Amino acid sequence: MALKRMDNVGIVVEDLSVTIDFFCELGLALEGRATIEGEWAGRVTGLGNQHVEIAMMRTPDGHSRIELSRFLTPPVVADHRNAPVNALGYLRVMFTVDDIDETLERLRARGAELVGEVVDYQDVYRLCYIRGPGGLLIGLAQELT
Repeated sequence: MALKRMDNVGIVVEDLSVTIDFFCELGLALEGRATIEGEWAGRVTGLGNQHVEIAMMRTPDGHSRIELSRFLTPPVVADHRNAPVNALGYLRVMFTVDDIDETLERLRARGAELVGEVVDYQDVYRLCYIRGPGGLLIGLAQELT
């Protein structure tokens, strides 16, 4: 059987509302919010009894989603947000934007901080990393051609 698609990327956050607002400002749409709990959910995650608030965010093209989760129980047990970019595991989510400077300006008003610099890559992309709400690492790319 062949892979059909990537459904979503999950990100655990501290403040669901602030993170939703940030991703809406970036251009994603809130598809829905829900509370997930119960025996079935614990069987899927292996966490047992859990209570999680989630929000599903959709990209403008409708093909990609980010699932934001805030765990009420069990509590968060690890924090990878300050890991350097050469650490093992998932690093960041990258978004293509129309205008990287304008996007940075809008996101800075929501607390985003530039990591390093905005750089040109072989006259094809302008790229940068930012830290968003709760220190989330997010990549931005602007196509130059």
